[in-house]
Amino acid sequence: MHRWAAALVADRATARPPFGDPPEPADDELVSWYRDSHRLVVDTLAAAPADLECWTFHPAPNPSPPAFWARRQAHETAVHRHDAESARGREPSPVARDFAVDGIDELLRGFHARDHSRLRSERPRVLRVRAVDAGPDAVWTVRLTAGPAMTVRAAEGEAEAELSGPAGQLYLALWNRTAIPRVTGDAELASLWRERSGI
Repeated sequence: MHRWAAALVADRATARPPFGDPPEPADDELVSWYRDSHRLVVDTLAAAPADLECWTFHPAPNPSPPAFWARRQAHETAVHRHDAESARGREPSPVARDFAVDGIDELLRGFHARDHSRLRSERPRVLRVRAVDAGPDAVWTVRLTAGPAMTVRAAEGEAEAELSGPAGQLYLALWNRTAIPRVTGDAELASLWRERSGI
């Protein structure tokens, strides 16, 4: 994914490029191949002008396409770092609070605002998400309908259920890597999240 994103930015692609055949580095080359891929995307994004135009795939607020890709690759890396550390039987590295809040925002107002999202309900429902250690602005109201979810970053109106916890734990839980730290209200909404929120 890093090499694909780097090429997209470097080429100023205005439409989604194909992924192509996945690379197959040898086992003993995998770590160095990944490090090279990571360095390539970091260097490409650092060199990109702020006003560069290229394709992006969801409407989460970002000041520019390069900022979109920097954010997306950072969160891609963080979630898969957790996967890799868990697979090795290690205690996964914690996710920093402010970074986690940004990732929750991207997930709720970006990924789940897209037509591809399966996070829907035939009956209108309202879900609250709250990072309890990140201040009053770290709260989202998610309105579920038969169409894409509509999310605002505010405690807006009454919610039927709330998913909450420290930002770092909540971030991983919303990406379905760990259990949701705390569920209050209608537990059916938490189940709906687990069943339909996969990206």
